[in-house]
Amino acid sequence: MGYRVAVVGATGNVGREMLAILAEREFPMDEVAAVASPRSHGTEVELGDTGKMLKCRNIEHFDWAGWDIALFAAGSGPAKEYAPKAAAAGCVVIDNSSLYRMDPDVPLIVPEVNPDAIDGYKKRNIIANPNCSTAQMVVALKPLHDFATIKRVVVSTYQSVSGAGKAGMDELFEQSRAIFVGDKIEPSKFTKPIAFNVIPHIDVFLDDGSTKEEWKMVVETKKILDPRIKVQATCVRVPVFVGHSESITIEFEKEITAEQAQDILREAPGLMLVDKREDGGYITPVECVGDGATYISRVREDPTVENGIALWCVSDNLRKGAALNAVQIAELLGRRHLKKG
Repeated sequence: MGYRVAVVGATGNVGREMLAILAEREFPMDEVAAVASPRSHGTEVELGDTGKMLKCRNIEHFDWAGWDIALFAAGSGPAKEYAPKAAAAGCVVIDNSSLYRMDPDVPLIVPEVNPDAIDGYKKRNIIANPNCSTAQMVVALKPLHDFATIKRVVVSTYQSVSGAGKAGMDELFEQSRAIFVGDKIEPSKFTKPIAFNVIPHIDVFLDDGSTKEEWKMVVETKKILDPRIKVQATCVRVPVFVGHSESITIEFEKEITAEQAQDILREAPGLMLVDKREDGGYITPVECVGDGATYISRVREDPTVENGIALWCVSDNLRKGAALNAVQIAELLGRRHLKKG
């Protein structure tokens, strides 16, 4: 016996990836529904590589009764309007937007990091999926924190345009083409040209000079991993289609060597250590596309602080940063609570 699963925002980058991963991981489903906005009603989307096509249903008229799990990948607006309706009908919502992440009654889950937190989902019948840049970072931090206790993290991100959706990917493509043919570039999705450029600005600016994306990394890391950890983030959009990279420097309470860190990361769930100190002995975003792992390279000691480690972290943001983590949450929910399949 399987679950009845609805994927909301099924025509978007993350929604399509959710459908692909559900099929790829053979998630036990008796029925799956593709749900989208009224303008996408009737649009067909494929259930991964199964060859099965799903016609999108209009979210405005969707009946949530009898559905077990809803994976929301439609943004904060639809999540605000429809997630509570789904939850009230008994359908557990796993939401990819930022709307519910800091709600104290909503668990914020990365299954490799804080699986026990999922037990609190019944308060709202909603579970939050973290920010893409946070998700990969905490997978890397968790085993190190367990060994030597993290005091402080300084992270600079190099985030791909797919984090801004299809419009971001289209803008990078069109601007790159325009440069080669000599056409004028007009930024639309981003505040400045993204082709052959980097933009130190993701989401809106806050009063302290940080951006909301940077704030998310701070508060989400504290909620998921440990409220005592201090985090400083600088989030940058780069001209890469898929795959987020992060340069992370970590200060620990206890002594830890680079060799110990490598050994820990090599054995940790969800991680792949590729760290050869030679040309090409590290992972770049192009190599991680389509993979569910979070890759770690360039592990070394930071001599500027006591008990410091620096590393390079890369992951497919559409997978571990969004769709895969949501499906892993659904799997965890099934194992611990729903008991089907």
